[in-house]
Amino acid sequence: QVRLVESGGGLVQPGGSLRLSCVATGFRFSINTMRWYRQAPGKERELVALITSTGVTTNYADSVKGRFTISRDNARNTVSLQMNSLKPEDTAVYYCNVVLYSMDYWGAGTQVTVSS
Repeated sequence: QVRLVESGGGLVQPGGSLRLSCVATGFRFSINTMRWYRQAPGKERELVALITSTGVTTNYADSVKGRFTISRDNARNTVSLQMNSLKPEDTAVYYCNVVLYSMDYWGAGTQVTVSS
């Protein structure tokens, strides 16, 4: 059974930092690309970052380039998202994602709120 569990969200002031983590079980984590998405109230879910199986290749949404860093630890089945210089527009629920045999799997999400 595929399971993705996110953690690390919270309330932070503009300019602050948070580190999100996602622990994955139920599939071969080390051979799969992992993604972070986010969804703000009233908006569609958007791709924030992805990292390929070995971690060699990463991609970011233009809105977070230079501020967010995605990484993974295949020994611990964990993918992380380091978020620096946070802005109010980064406020959203952040979701971990994997695609297996053309099917999307999602975690329950973790809320990130950037506000003074």
